[in-house]
Amino acid sequence: MEKNKLLKRRYKILLNYIVGPILFIALSWSIYQKIKHQANLQASWYVIRDVYKGPQKWYFWGVVALSIVNWGVEARKWQVLIRSIQKISLFKAFRAVLSGLALSLFVPNRVGEYLGRVLYMDEGNRLRSIALTVVGGISQLIITLVAGIAGLFYLRTYILTGSTQMEGLSVFWLDGLMYAVVVGTILLILLYYKLSWITLMLEKVPFISKYKYFIQNVEDFHWKELTRILSLSAGRFIVFIIQYMLMLKAFNVNIGLVDGGWTICVLFLVLAIIPTMPMAELGVRGQASIQLFGLLSTNTVGIIATAAGIWCINLIIPALAGSLFILGIKLFKKA
Repeated sequence: MEKNKLLKRRYKILLNYIVGPILFIALSWSIYQKIKHQANLQASWYVIRDVYKGPQKWYFWGVVALSIVNWGVEARKWQVLIRSIQKISLFKAFRAVLSGLALSLFVPNRVGEYLGRVLYMDEGNRLRSIALTVVGGISQLIITLVAGIAGLFYLRTYILTGSTQMEGLSVFWLDGLMYAVVVGTILLILLYYKLSWITLMLEKVPFISKYKYFIQNVEDFHWKELTRILSLSAGRFIVFIIQYMLMLKAFNVNIGLVDGGWTICVLFLVLAIIPTMPMAELGVRGQASIQLFGLLSTNTVGIIATAAGIWCINLIIPALAGSLFILGIKLFKKA
């Protein structure tokens, strides 16, 4: 018996003090390698370097400051989501969110976020927190889809005219995409506000009922709480829009506030619909930005630099910080 306890203790020490540094080294090296091979990154970096020291630097530093607000709102949202199973501080939630971002860089649609966040939960609550984290992801997707639909309608009505069309996308296909997204969004909203009912139904399925312990906390969400989560997601989305507008200003991409705001909504809709890994997202983000903002401005270099700048500030730098936080993770309280 004593021998088994000793082995378990050594095993926990190994996980607590070895896994964190290994993850940090692996993530940092992978991020470095991936960044090196991003298309257009070097040219964009020279433009970014000149901006953050030049007269437009206040726009740039504004974007950096808002990145902290962005992930702070996401941390607050996660803190609210999991408080039914475990109360954690806002700073701990912030660390968990950034650690999840670091682990998600190489997984499609940031699935790794769940793994990074559960590492900060107590041992008995880790799997239970996954379902609650999914609820937060659904709320953010709903806001992105709703804003994207409004953006598509605006784009279709006021920007896409007989002389201004998007390359490779006719008005017919744009209308089809718009109505398909509308139907999908309505269904997702209904699903979101019926999560407690759906969870109860799932628990009656024999296979799932064995694991109901992991999802039963979703039943407790009242529509007021779900609306609060949606409002936090909406606040975060507004921060996204402000960041993009400031970055466009920094790189002299002169676009009107209304046109730019709705076009950014469409851009985020595109990024939400197309499955991709964050490390590969810069290419998709750059092409989509050229297609969309190219309808309003001919400053292609500035558009690409904006996409690269937002990608670095909102994803890569926070992910590097998250990999540092992973160094301090203790998988087990007692070792």
